[in-house]
Amino acid sequence: MSQIKIGVIGGSGLYQMEALTEVEEITLDTPFGKPSDAFITGNIAGSRVAFLPRHGRGHRLLPTEIPFRANIYAMKMLGVERIISASAVGSLREELKPMDIVFPDQFFDRTRHRVSTFFGDGIAAHVALAHPVCEDLCDLLDSVARAELSSIDIHRGGTYLCMEGPQFSTRAESDVYRSWGMSVIGMTNLQEAKLAREAEICYVTVALVTDYDCWHPDHDSVTVEMIIEYLNRNAENAQKLIASAVERLAGRERACKCGQALRHAIITSPDKITPEARERLKEIVGKYLTSSPALKGGDSSKGMRE
Repeated sequence: MSQIKIGVIGGSGLYQMEALTEVEEITLDTPFGKPSDAFITGNIAGSRVAFLPRHGRGHRLLPTEIPFRANIYAMKMLGVERIISASAVGSLREELKPMDIVFPDQFFDRTRHRVSTFFGDGIAAHVALAHPVCEDLCDLLDSVARAELSSIDIHRGGTYLCMEGPQFSTRAESDVYRSWGMSVIGMTNLQEAKLAREAEICYVTVALVTDYDCWHPDHDSVTVEMIIEYLNRNAENAQKLIASAVERLAGRERACKCGQALRHAIITSPDKITPEARERLKEIVGKYLTSSPALKGGDSSKGMRE
């Protein structure tokens, strides 16, 4: 299978990539089950891209039901090095208006029922996640957005609070999240960011604001029709942004540290890693298990917490 270096994950309202040419579907199975759907692959400006609808076509999956590990592992199987993830979000700040685009650089986890790591069951690793978004990739997306979407307000930075769902926040929860300094609220991107880092894939969230969360005094006047209209308009903006970003990324080598996130993160002694664990994670850790010195460095213990 030839490599596809750019992956796109589409959220609510973004279920396909219109800019793709020479379209082909690829169905994959992983050690963590099947992804949300078949991958839609094709070309944009000469670059091969793999698109995955996060909730499946027809929006079949609740946030908690999304097979996050399978989705990211399958991206790794395809050779993806960068993931652009589009996500509909609610705003927790007055200045982040419906139809704005936010590039959050932090995440806060309020989920309770999800597995957020590939590791365990015979192999332990602890990756650094102080900066969960690839700054280089975010720089590029931010630059493209400001150039291509001049009528849209673009915001760089902020914290994406990831809640469990599927229900939206209570007013009390929304008020607390605002008091914590959170920026936007969604139900999906935290697990993607964690798993992408473990898979040594650059990751960025394109947060598309559809409405204010329930803290806002005008919240009750927002109708379903309004939300759907914002979703559709946001999807159009996301299509344009992502297509232009892919064109800019063509042939651009990675200069960030995302591709070496596991270099000192695997702490299990090589001789203690079971054949089953090696096989299960071969797409992610294979390059480190072929030579043991990368696994022996004491650097991995510096951040250990018991």
